[in-house]
Amino acid sequence: MTDSESELEKGPTGSRRGRGARERILGAALRLFREQGINRTGMDQLCAAAQVSKRTAYQHFDGKDELVAEYLRRFDPTVLSDVFDRPDRTPRERLLAAFDIPPMTPLCPYIAAAVELHDPEHPASRYARDYKKAVAARLADAARDGGAADPEQLGEQLALLLDGAAARTRVLDADAFPTAAAIAAALVDKALPAAAGTGR
Repeated sequence: MTDSESELEKGPTGSRRGRGARERILGAALRLFREQGINRTGMDQLCAAAQVSKRTAYQHFDGKDELVAEYLRRFDPTVLSDVFDRPDRTPRERLLAAFDIPPMTPLCPYIAAAVELHDPEHPASRYARDYKKAVAARLADAARDGGAADPEQLGEQLALLLDGAAARTRVLDADAFPTAAAIAAALVDKALPAAAGTGR
């Protein structure tokens, strides 16, 4: 293969495709895993949707396990930076902003992956577990900034509320986040000193 040919890959129908195969594969994974689940989506279907050959797919990912893990990493690689890395917000505002979820957001992809895979040692299961711990840690950090007496406990409580609201929204097909946000506000206001609501 020449250098110019190496910049292209051949799709499953034999037509030439430009660069960007990795992004197309991840884009197809994002759509198909969300629509029909991880277990029901095979590599053949993913390759067809991404318009790449299986050979090309395996040049970018060692296998489906690695693809699933990378799919999860793409959702929030910096762990809610748009919520917690906002110096213009008070600690209380940061904690409650975590519950500002668009109505009827699909089930959390990290929960969905862990439930589907049934394997705690799967790369995606490990990543989902690490991500969930990181969310609780970021909540605890904000609680600590706000002067909470037990920031780790408040972080775990709020993380549990987030996950519960995501699951309940999916099961009942009704937005549970406003209720979760109200409970979160009560917990936060009880845990933080009154000055935390206005201080930076």
